[in-house]
Amino acid sequence: MKLTYWTAFWVFIVDQATKYIVVHWMDLVSEMRIDIWPPFLTFRMAWNRGVNFGLFSGFDARWVLVGLAIVISLAVLWWIHRDGGSRMARFSAGLLVGGAIGNVVDRVLYSAVADFINMTCCGIENPYAFNIADIAIFIGAIGLAFFTGKSDHKPAERRRKNA
Repeated sequence: MKLTYWTAFWVFIVDQATKYIVVHWMDLVSEMRIDIWPPFLTFRMAWNRGVNFGLFSGFDARWVLVGLAIVISLAVLWWIHRDGGSRMARFSAGLLVGGAIGNVVDRVLYSAVADFINMTCCGIENPYAFNIADIAIFIGAIGLAFFTGKSDHKPAERRRKNA
């Protein structure tokens, strides 16, 4: 569980630090767009009040989304605590939980998630922005799908460790 908690902690810290630096220190909230490595990487301010890609942003679902993220995070932590899982499963759980809590803090502080990373390639304009928490949630969910069910420990060792 230590790996899961430490991963979640560092994902949360990096997510919140990057949001603070880009949104406030670099003043993206006023600039709205900062070219970093045009045309591939641009910071574009986007306040996401909905779920992925701004879906359902027309509804005031802030507290529903906060509650849902907390419930899912607790369920993932309980699942990993109960089943153990491989090292990669525990790491993936930490990615997902850290990212989810990072976005929860945004919803509580700003009523929306601060998205700012915009990547474009090959002449195709990408209208969407995301953040470090979104990346961690995505990779964590994929990791949990691929790495759960495989444990580094035998069942007896797992029971002893969880006792």
